[in-house]
Amino acid sequence: MTVIQKIEHWGDLHHAKWLDAVRIILGVLIFGKGIAIVSNTAALQDLLLQNNVYSFSGMMASLLVHIIGFVHLVGGLLIALGLLTRFAVVIQIPILLGAVFFVNLSRGFSFLNSELWLSIIVLMLLILFWVIGSGPYSVDYQMKKKPRW
Repeated sequence: MTVIQKIEHWGDLHHAKWLDAVRIILGVLIFGKGIAIVSNTAALQDLLLQNNVYSFSGMMASLLVHIIGFVHLVGGLLIALGLLTRFAVVIQIPILLGAVFFVNLSRGFSFLNSELWLSIIVLMLLILFWVIGSGPYSVDYQMKKKPRW
C-alpha cells in the first residue's frame, strides 16, 4: 500500500458526517468565486497587469484569468457534489496558493484584509478535504457503495 493509499484509507475511516456540510459550503463558495471571476474578468486581469512583478503580457493575463475561472467553476461544482473530490481539491490548491502569496499578500498583511483571510481558510479546508476525502454524503461514496454489474 502506497503512502497516498494509506492517507486515503485513513481519511475514509475518520470522516465526520458534519464535514460534508462544510465540503458542500466550500464547493458553493468556490463556484461562486468562479462566477464572480468569469463575470468580471477585466478586474482580475487589471490586478495581474498592475503588479509588473509577474511580467505578464495582456494575452497571458487574459488566459490565466479564464483558466482560473474555469477551474473554480468546475472544481467548485465537483467539490459540492462530492464527485472526484480529491482531484477537484488538488486542482484548486495551486490557485489558492497563488491567491495567498502573490495577490493578497501584495495588498498587505493586516486583520482588515478579509480577502487574505478567506483565501487562507479556503486553502486550509482544501488541504483538509484532500486528506479526508468526500465523506458519506457524496457521489463518490454512492458510487463505491452501489454494486457493479
